[in-house]
Amino acid sequence: MARKTGSHSEITGPRIREAALRLFARDGFAAVSMRQIAAEVGVQAGALYLYTPDKQTLLFDLLKAHMDDLIAAWQAEPVPATPTDRLEAFVRFHIRFNLDRPDAVFLSYMELRNLEPDNFAEIEALRRHYENRLEGILRDGQAAGSIAAPDTKLAALAIIAMLTGVNTWYREGGRLSRDRVGDIYWDMVRKAVAA
Repeated sequence: MARKTGSHSEITGPRIREAALRLFARDGFAAVSMRQIAAEVGVQAGALYLYTPDKQTLLFDLLKAHMDDLIAAWQAEPVPATPTDRLEAFVRFHIRFNLDRPDAVFLSYMELRNLEPDNFAEIEALRRHYENRLEGILRDGQAAGSIAAPDTKLAALAIIAMLTGVNTWYREGGRLSRDRVGDIYWDMVRKAVAA
């Protein structure tokens, strides 16, 4: 199928992903049709299939891109010397990164169940990879005697859940600045693991 004159894949492809992300987050994956996504972008429904084979692949690509970006951004962060400093860096990074991506975070948690088994397994592996980075910090802190967590895996999952929860209530321009939220959450995490 030939591309319409004046269309540009480097523009249309990202617009399709942005529209799908917004619609999936607002209305839910199951409720959104490919026709709705096409209408949001301003293309014919058939044109979407030049960019993605189906809605399932589109959801998977959105979730994978979010996890790939999250992992790459964390790996690009400077690595502080002590486990306690690394834990603080992780807390502040996770909040900062996710506050800029509320729809992607929402989708990553609420629509994971809509992935087919192979796609689910791949996203779960990426999530475990990221969770393992935090668990490694906690284990290093235990070994150094600066962090106390009876179960580092459980502590890592609890910390990530708490940090990700910021997206459910935080509003730009509200009572607390992003930095202040980071300060408060770091204090809570530090106390939770006696760092």
